Amino acid sequence: MTEESLIEYPCDFPIKIMGKSQPGFTQSMLTIVKTHAPDFDDAMLEVRTSKNGAYLSLTCTIRATSRIQLDTLYQALHAHPMVTMLL
Repeated sequence: MTEESLIEYPCDFPIKIMGKSQPGFTQSMLTIVKTHAPDFDDAMLEVRTSKNGAYLSLTCTIRATSRIQLDTLYQALHAHPMVTMLL
């Protein structure tokens, strides 16, 4: 049985990555994102710090080309020890 996607590809797709504010967090996440979406433009990165500065939220809007691409990207991010939550 094949699952039909509700998303039409290609499309701009925002991915929110959250984790503790620590050295290397942003660069590590960008490395993973660019591995799965090589055309990701750093200008499309939004960074927010929590009120007390303990956490960072990164929103990367990628040009998604397939569900497989999104699934493997989410799996890679989820497996990283610095990631607390993904949306």
